Amino acid sequence: MFNIILFGPPGSGKGTQSEKLIATYGLKHLSTGDLLRTEISKQTPLGLEAKSIMDRGQLVPDEVVIEMISSALDANPQANGFLFDGFPRTVAQSEALDKLLQLKNTEIGVVLALEVSEEELVHRLLNRGLTSGRSDDNNESVIKARISEYRSKTTVVADHYSQFDKVVHIKGEGTVDQIFASLCSEIDQRLS
Repeated sequence: MFNIILFGPPGSGKGTQSEKLIATYGLKHLSTGDLLRTEISKQTPLGLEAKSIMDRGQLVPDEVVIEMISSALDANPQANGFLFDGFPRTVAQSEALDKLLQLKNTEIGVVLALEVSEEELVHRLLNRGLTSGRSDDNNESVIKARISEYRSKTTVVADHYSQFDKVVHIKGEGTVDQIFASLCSEIDQRLS
């Protein structure tokens, strides 16, 4: 089983590249936002607990998110691996994920970090805002705040995995296919 964390600021192309990686490598996409919504819609005990917490305007605790990830891992024994998206975002989450994966006899194989200049990110998001209908994609100061927030939060996660030599920075500018080829090259090196 080969597990990947895909990092990148808003507008870096994570969504596009995730889809291609999942299709190419037979990975299961693990987005914590999607997991939360699924558990809530199925009204599982974890989903009901998460909904109660969210209804109070609080963040869902790491233990609940980790339990949902554990359930998703158990529910997909046929997966070649998992692509983590939006998680982990803190050192504590990284350590909890590492412990969980160790219990399941697997680990994070690589952390792929898409690197895109702020100028390009702003340009991409403003363009996306023309068609996405997302209000946070058409205000330059909001976009810059999102990019800054991303950088301040995820640096610590990259630092955590750097100590295990698992972080690879990928140039996220160029054509979709060029970027995808760079991602595949890094994954293939680790799979061989």
